[in-house]
Amino acid sequence: MAKKHIHIIGGGLAGLSAAVFLSSRTDAQIALYEGSPTFGGRARSFYDSKLNRLIDNGNHLILSGNDAVFDYLNKIDSMNSLTSSGIPLFPFFDLDENKHWDVSLSNGRFPWWLFSKNRRVPGFKFPELMALWHLIKANHSQTVADCLVNGEFSRRLLKPFAISVLNTSCEVGSAILLGSVVRQSLLKGGKACVPYFPREGLSETFVKPALSLIKLQGGKVHATSRLSELHRKDGYIDYFTVNNEKIELNSEDQVILAVNPYTARQVLSPILPDIPLPDEFESILNLHYKVDFALQMKGSVEKARFIGVIGGISEWIFVKDGVISVTVSAANRFTGSDPENLSKLIWQEIRTTLEPFLFSPLPEDVPSYRLLWEKRASFAATIEQNKRRPSCYTICPNLFLAGDWTATGLPSTIEGAIRSGYKAAQAIL
Repeated sequence: MAKKHIHIIGGGLAGLSAAVFLSSRTDAQIALYEGSPTFGGRARSFYDSKLNRLIDNGNHLILSGNDAVFDYLNKIDSMNSLTSSGIPLFPFFDLDENKHWDVSLSNGRFPWWLFSKNRRVPGFKFPELMALWHLIKANHSQTVADCLVNGEFSRRLLKPFAISVLNTSCEVGSAILLGSVVRQSLLKGGKACVPYFPREGLSETFVKPALSLIKLQGGKVHATSRLSELHRKDGYIDYFTVNNEKIELNSEDQVILAVNPYTARQVLSPILPDIPLPDEFESILNLHYKVDFALQMKGSVEKARFIGVIGGISEWIFVKDGVISVTVSAANRFTGSDPENLSKLIWQEIRTTLEPFLFSPLPEDVPSYRLLWEKRASFAATIEQNKRRPSCYTICPNLFLAGDWTATGLPSTIEGAIRSGYKAAQAIL
């Protein structure tokens, strides 16, 4: 029996996870196409010649409750590439008040940590917990700001959590999307909130092992294969074009479109003009500073290797071997800012934030750095944009959609991307 062909267009985590899921099938031939020379999309690492370091395109925290992520990593035999403190520990520093604290969650579902001043947000008051209730009960018309309760619990924990998860400000961010993440993390207790991140790099954890597995199981992998057209005939996709080459499909062949939403709009509009797609985006700013000396650290940051920042431009600071990296979410607000000035301001925030955790202070002069600004890092997680997220199914029986911008019920996250890939792969079966 001739094998049917499953063409997966887009080599980010949505496309990779779909390919990994399907590559073990004996009745199908998998082909994966990526428009750029490298796979992984936003979750990739690369060698930076300026810094002489391997750096991640962006910083990503994985939580132990991200079930799809860990299933994917188990499938590609990459679990050992992660590093973690092994405990649900989240250090924070408030630049406005020059104050440090740790959020140290209880392992079980009951939040014993809220009863300990040494484990909770300073200034916390129990009535502020109503914010969590509002979020998990939110409807499609509510923003995060509608659900928050004034107080330190929101200012020092829920707001920074919301912005980093949604990559959108609380004033316009969808409460129902944040509520979904809260249900799968905080409400499950510390066992679901242990942070992990790649020991070496995102590509070494998520991408290279996946590509090796796909090839080992007979899948075909095509880099630098840019999609320019999907063609529809009699309701079906009968061919698509990559690099000016027409790839013809027979009646059994299927396509998973796992490109970014901007590219999806370009290729879908001519054949599916009525399909709703996100059309507003938010950027993410990442700064990587070269560190030429071994950082001798102490305290909770030595354990966690990252810290959240309140009251500054920086949101999360990650301390890695030879590199200090900073992530700034919802970065459209800094469009037009001078990069050199930003690098100076953020370096000073790093120095102030890390000072209590270092045996020796960081130098005053800004070291060599690499600024990476992802202009369309994710769809804007607003109420209206969330309504525009399509299902994995289309009116073409042999065309399926995947990507963190599809209707996963989650914001634009690694967990959402992998779930979408699995969902599209299962829809084909």
